[in-house]
Amino acid sequence: MYSLKNDYSEGAHPSILQALLEKNKGQQEGYGEDDYCVEAATQIKKFFHSETSEVHFVSGGTQANLLVISALLRPHEAVIATETGHIFVHEAGAIEATGHRISTVKPTDGKLLPEDLLRTVKEHTDEHMVKPRMVFISNSSELGTVYSGDELRALRETCNQLGLYLYLDGARLANALAAGENLKPEDLARYTDVFYAGGTKNGLLAGEAILINHPALKKDFRFIMKQRGALLAKGRLMGVQFQALFNENLYMVNARHANRMAQEIAKAIVQNGYTFLSSSRTNQLFPVLPNGLIATLREHFDFYSWSKITEDKTAVRLVTSWATPEEAITRFLEILVQYHS
Repeated sequence: MYSLKNDYSEGAHPSILQALLEKNKGQQEGYGEDDYCVEAATQIKKFFHSETSEVHFVSGGTQANLLVISALLRPHEAVIATETGHIFVHEAGAIEATGHRISTVKPTDGKLLPEDLLRTVKEHTDEHMVKPRMVFISNSSELGTVYSGDELRALRETCNQLGLYLYLDGARLANALAAGENLKPEDLARYTDVFYAGGTKNGLLAGEAILINHPALKKDFRFIMKQRGALLAKGRLMGVQFQALFNENLYMVNARHANRMAQEIAKAIVQNGYTFLSSSRTNQLFPVLPNGLIATLREHFDFYSWSKITEDKTAVRLVTSWATPEEAITRFLEILVQYHS
């Protein structure tokens, strides 16, 4: 039984573990001020062409989202997200627990459009409602789709028009960059106020790197981190891992492998006449399959059923990772072809 449920079931890439072992000894400053965190931050800013960004390391994506949103918004302000947005569906009300409402809109292929922002802000008319102040997007999205550089620029322009912050959840940002959808690393710092580069789903034991781009939002962020339990005494744990992840471009190597494994599945699904919920070119696929085929696949693979389409068809989610072996994909394709024939 091989799991295609997510991209964090494995431990860590061997290079990450080797780096932790090699740099285990020796004393360092705590709370993210060690040499490894400093060097990792430099590497990350160089990769994203973002020398003026401020980098902070945290343990996970929900923690990153909670920290950023609660730090940037005043008590009466809200965040706009899609109905499928991670902060709305899969974070146990973490954002609402900080006192901020999430105003949701129906996604288009998993994504927010500028007109969604215009409409939502227009609907919130006065002080009897919350005030939209931030836009939350994920890249790649929760449906595996990618915001291109042009789409990010359009959102940025609309946010400027409406006085909104643009925050990007980058749990699978490397997969978005590797998908070939006209998205460049420098687009992230250019068009967002804050984003994070995910490591947990890209070969690390744990860790996300928050990049704050907007100058006015940098002040006192470490106070917020400390207050919410995100400032690790052994911050070197994050620094060593991110140093290794951005060394020799492992950040992109891992993502490209995950995407390639998924796209081999996608190609076979199309060839056998099946469709998808979304047009994903990343490592998350949402094919619509006959229930009989799903039952057969479940004898060898674990994955999520996503949504019921008809009485005899269901959309499932298949996720590949940096560690997905070729033989697992080969077996999946064999079952697919055998069932279709």
